[in-house]
Amino acid sequence: MERALLGIVAVGLAVGFVVLARLAWQAGQARAQQRAAFFDDCATLLTEPRSGTGSAGFPRLGGRWRGRTVDLQAVSDTLTFRKLPALWVLLTLPDPLPVRATLNLMIRPTGIEPFSRFHLLPDQISPPPGFPVDCAIRTDDPDGLLPDIVLRPHLTLFDDELVKELVISPNGLRISFLAEEANRGRYLIFRDAEVGQVPLAADRIAPLLGRLTALRADIVAATSRDTA
Repeated sequence: MERALLGIVAVGLAVGFVVLARLAWQAGQARAQQRAAFFDDCATLLTEPRSGTGSAGFPRLGGRWRGRTVDLQAVSDTLTFRKLPALWVLLTLPDPLPVRATLNLMIRPTGIEPFSRFHLLPDQISPPPGFPVDCAIRTDDPDGLLPDIVLRPHLTLFDDELVKELVISPNGLRISFLAEEANRGRYLIFRDAEVGQVPLAADRIAPLLGRLTALRADIVAATSRDTA
C-alpha cells in the first residue's frame, strides 16, 4: 500500500512538473511575441521598413523617413543598483555628417549607461552657457566641435524629461530616451522586471525624428558655410 501511495505521489509530481514546464514555456513564448512587436506601431512611420534582432529579445527596426535612413533599437537595463529596471530606445539617423568630432551630451550620467559609449570618449568639457545645467559633455576631439550657436536652438530637445542623450558624430545623429520602467509594485514584491509588453507608439517617435532631421539640416548648413 505504501509503495502504491509513493507511486501515485511520484506520478503526481511528474505531472505537476510537466504542467509547470508547459506554463513556463507558454509564458516565455508570449513574452517573446510581445517583445518582438515592440516597434510594430513605429514601423508605420517608415518606408522600406525592415526588422532585425536586437538585444534581450527586442527587435531592431530600420527604414526611411522623409528620405533619411532611420534605425531604432531597444536596450534593457536591469542593473541591480537602479530603482527600477528600464527600457531605453536609441533613435539614430546613421547617415554620415560633415563633422570631425564626436560629441555626446548626457543628462545626469550615472557612470554606467548600458545603451551609451559616453564614458569611452576621452575628454570631458564644461557645458557652454545656455546648455542644460545637469548635463555632461564628452568628446574625442575638443578642438573639432561644432560652434555652440549651431546646437543651442536644439537644446529644447531636453525639455522632454525622458530624453537622456544626444550624440553627434561623423557617423550620424542619435537620441536616447527612456521608453518604460518596470511596474514598481510587481518589481518590489515579485522582482518582476518585465518591460516592453506594450508597443512603442509611433507618435512618441515622430516628433523626435523631426528634431533630429532639423538638427542635421542645421549642422550641414553650418559646415557648408565654413568650407565655402
